[in-house]
Amino acid sequence: MVQEYQSPVRVYKHPFELIMAAYVRRFPKCPLIPVFVDSEVISESQSKDGSTLVTERRCVIDIDAPRLLKRIAGVDYLYFIQKNTLNRRDRTLHIEVHNETFSSRVIVRECCNYSVHPENEDWTCFEQTASLDMKSFFGFESTAEKIAMKQYASSIKKGKEIIEYYLRELEEEGVTYIPRWTPPVVSGTAGLQPLPCSTARTIPVNGAKDPACPTELVVGSPDDKLDADYIRRYLGDLTPLQESCLIRLRQWLQENHKGKIPKDQHVLRFLRARDFNLDKARELLCQSLTWRKQHQVDFLLDTWERPQQLQDYYAGGWHHHGRDGRPLYILRVGQMDTKGLVRALGEEMLLRQVLSINEEGLRRCEENTRVFGRPISCWTCLVDLEGLNMRHLWRPGVKALLRIIEVVEANYPETLGRLLIVRAPRVFPVLWTLVSPLIDENTRKKFLVYAGNDYQGPGGLVDYIDKEIIPDFLGGDCMCDIPEGGMVPKTLYRTAEELESEENRLLTDSIYKSASIFKGAPCEMLIEITEASSVITWDFDVSKGDVIFNIYHSKRAPQPPKKDTLAAHGITSLGAVNAQLIDRSWILGKDYSMVEKALTCREGESVQGSHVTRWPGFYILQWRFHSSPACSTSSLPRVDDVLASLQVSSHKCKIMYYTEVLASHDFRGSMTSLESSHSGFSQLSAATTSSSHSHASSTISR
Repeated sequence: MVQEYQSPVRVYKHPFELIMAAYVRRFPKCPLIPVFVDSEVISESQSKDGSTLVTERRCVIDIDAPRLLKRIAGVDYLYFIQKNTLNRRDRTLHIEVHNETFSSRVIVRECCNYSVHPENEDWTCFEQTASLDMKSFFGFESTAEKIAMKQYASSIKKGKEIIEYYLRELEEEGVTYIPRWTPPVVSGTAGLQPLPCSTARTIPVNGAKDPACPTELVVGSPDDKLDADYIRRYLGDLTPLQESCLIRLRQWLQENHKGKIPKDQHVLRFLRARDFNLDKARELLCQSLTWRKQHQVDFLLDTWERPQQLQDYYAGGWHHHGRDGRPLYILRVGQMDTKGLVRALGEEMLLRQVLSINEEGLRRCEENTRVFGRPISCWTCLVDLEGLNMRHLWRPGVKALLRIIEVVEANYPETLGRLLIVRAPRVFPVLWTLVSPLIDENTRKKFLVYAGNDYQGPGGLVDYIDKEIIPDFLGGDCMCDIPEGGMVPKTLYRTAEELESEENRLLTDSIYKSASIFKGAPCEMLIEITEASSVITWDFDVSKGDVIFNIYHSKRAPQPPKKDTLAAHGITSLGAVNAQLIDRSWILGKDYSMVEKALTCREGESVQGSHVTRWPGFYILQWRFHSSPACSTSSLPRVDDVLASLQVSSHKCKIMYYTEVLASHDFRGSMTSLESSHSGFSQLSAATTSSSHSHASSTISR
């Protein structure tokens, strides 16, 4: 597996020429880098006008590895070739490094660039990338890889001091300014004043970290490129490898995520939740982004109105902030009638309440980051359990709690900084036994439980919350504007039928619908058109597998299949199998016709398009399983195929789709008008290709 490293842009508030003077002092050896034993120049060339200098060195590195491993490898030192290309005219230095030792077993590549800051020509930027491909190493590939990555990270961290050290050395020698390079004066042009040439280029998206650290960093902004000071100011102190993971995941999103990129704080939470395992964090983040889109979570705070029952009986709310600047949320669980809330509102409504709390928490973290001038990415939750009893262990209530925990863990990782539990009664261990298995281990470590009055005095709440804002019901002086809860009147309870109906409505309370597609059992949707020139619009995401999308027209109304079609096979219920609208006896071109060219859609793609109908009748939108070689478009599902597909999980695709029919006078003939009102593109795509016909248009996002 290839290990990669990318670091943020380092910005020095010093001119390029002064940085170069400090840089060359690192050779032939640098006492600040113990592993850098020595170096020698093996070639050097310069352009005729002196603007470009190319220097090639052989560098000797002493890797801090076990003596036994060195003896097995048969070497004491490693040799690397470094090629520096200094362009004085453009004020850039490009550095390329590769390993000479074990080049057939290990491939090491490093690329560094010094350049002029794009907004201030008296500042210098540095960026760096590297890769390690351990092909074979005497059976110790994993060990050697870990040693190399650890050594490299240590060298980067130590190297932050280098440029600063040599800049101070230059200053002590009285060197604080070095003039820019100018072209040599050519005979006959002495009267002309040569103009210094400086080309400032944009800071790359994937910033870099210099082994040499700036003496002073440029203040970044959330909309800026990832530079070192921006990370420190808004994201906190990260190790070099953690910075690399963040930048690489951010780059992947920019290349594969259509639309607005998630905020860096949001991306970083998912990396932390998976211990900076890039692949695992990416998978979790993509699942969460799809979930947010499907349930329109981004608009929850602006569109959802809390029912009056929640305003009256949900004993929780935001209350100032803790000593560390984190927003503080107080929840008086013991005072809440959880059974009454579930019976009156249902599980989904309580879930939305918790989601709105988390969304508000994210907003407050951003605001506090600006107010306190340091990164604040999580909040503190104070839970008062006074009054907790067996009533709170009502099974539907516990079920709702477990589901809420599961959703929050998957979509709001690393948002809970600390959970303070006070006045825990004897029944608390029972509840904790039920819910703790579903809580991430890192989250469980953030729980602090106080029994009785242990929360009062030193070692209690005052260690985390200023005494002035401790709520009055916990013995403090601060009035807390949080509902007191209480019993929900049974007159507000809903019947089981009402709750079930409400649950079903809320569970599908999204403009998108989901469908599973099996090999031999496509998903088909029937649309009846009574007026020619109507416009059928669609927007769907392929979340799993590859599918083929077709649109058919028929003058005959398809008959739904009989329920006992599969009875001969001894199957009484096949809820997972889609109902087929195209009858097996139908002949393509006679009973029904294809009105759109078949479109192959790959996993992760989003498709948005429209079709202007020529004739009234019945239109069938079909998504079917795609495999290589693809089945012919006229092939129809067979019962045997369905039965076989149910046994093979890989023969299953998933889509999330939305359709709408517009009257011709409501359609402007522009995809822009459709996108502005019905934009549902998956945000996991980067490039867009289009296919258009005289009566249809569709857009695929890859």
